[in-house]
Amino acid sequence: MATEVKVPVLPESVSDATIAAWHKKPGDAVKRDENLMDLETDKVVLEVPSPVDGVLKEIKFKEGDTVTSSQILAIIEEGAVAAAAPAAAAEAPKAAAPAAAAPAPASKSAADSLPPGARFTATKEGIDPSQVDGTGRRGAVTKEDLVNYAKSGGAGKAAGARPEERVPMTRIRKRIAERLMQSKDSIAMLTSFNEVNLAKVSAARKELGEDFQKAHGIKLGFMSFFVKAAANALQRFPVVNASIDGDDIIYHGYADISIAVSTDKGLVTPVLRNVERMGFAEIEQGIADYAKKARDGKLGLDDLQGGTFTITNGGTFGSLMSTPIVNPPQSAILGMHTIKERPIAENGQVVIAPMMYIALSYDHRIIDGKDAVQFLVDIKNQLENPNRILFGL
Repeated sequence: MATEVKVPVLPESVSDATIAAWHKKPGDAVKRDENLMDLETDKVVLEVPSPVDGVLKEIKFKEGDTVTSSQILAIIEEGAVAAAAPAAAAEAPKAAAPAAAAPAPASKSAADSLPPGARFTATKEGIDPSQVDGTGRRGAVTKEDLVNYAKSGGAGKAAGARPEERVPMTRIRKRIAERLMQSKDSIAMLTSFNEVNLAKVSAARKELGEDFQKAHGIKLGFMSFFVKAAANALQRFPVVNASIDGDDIIYHGYADISIAVSTDKGLVTPVLRNVERMGFAEIEQGIADYAKKARDGKLGLDDLQGGTFTITNGGTFGSLMSTPIVNPPQSAILGMHTIKERPIAENGQVVIAPMMYIALSYDHRIIDGKDAVQFLVDIKNQLENPNRILFGL
């Protein structure tokens, strides 16, 4: 019995998808729920699993083709068994084993299987990808793996090489570019800054971190303090949590906070919903789950829909200060940065404290400078006295 494999139903905001990769070819045996192919949308990469056990009989579209919801991608012959290879063909590799191919062709094959950015890095640094342990999806070698391998002295640069490579943008990268230009062209964006003394937050993490992990099975990070502080501040400054729709302003009575997560394919912003009702453990678990799903390419479209406010943490990469860009139709974004010990004046004394610059970029069409500054000061006050976060002050 023939079974059709169709494109999953895409949400209204995603009109089509591109076939990124087929993991099976016609004639291959497949098992139920085994991934057949990857579909790349403007936001995420979706896996398309086999609905039944059988043999992949026919593929309707090749890699790079654009497809829409419910189009037929392939035909599977349910219950069929893949034809066995001739015995002679099976024995041929054994007979050829003593005359194994030289390493160069194998290295070329490994390089050809890399994504374009990683392939460029391998060529530039003179790296044999087969010698690098991959940390990407299904053990794939990523650009970061190659850069780390080169930094550790595991590769020698090709003498005099000046490689160049032209590759098309992925759909996700195109979408990111479009959204950034949309934000630049349609929003009257302004950024305000402040700095936060994180000594008390650091002390709370040091004192309670071990007990927190034992009780909840998750580490207590800095991010949950910022997320919860932002949710509290959004309740007090609802205009920062609002959005523009035509000539109307929509005020959201809930805090759905998008958390910026960096992936090999670009920045994504999965949403923690109703943060105002969440505890620290729920926030930390939600962030950890999204980070794992992002690394494994498992984020779904529903994970990225909505969001009333965004938090991005450039500090994980060492950023000291930046002006984050608002994610439309949201009206504001909070930027966290690296923590640096700096001398500050405290009670008439110079002390060394773990300081962080924070930034709020906002749509000046609906958020006045007064509201933006007071919102940042509210977050600063909560973080410098974490008891305020717990009591919603």
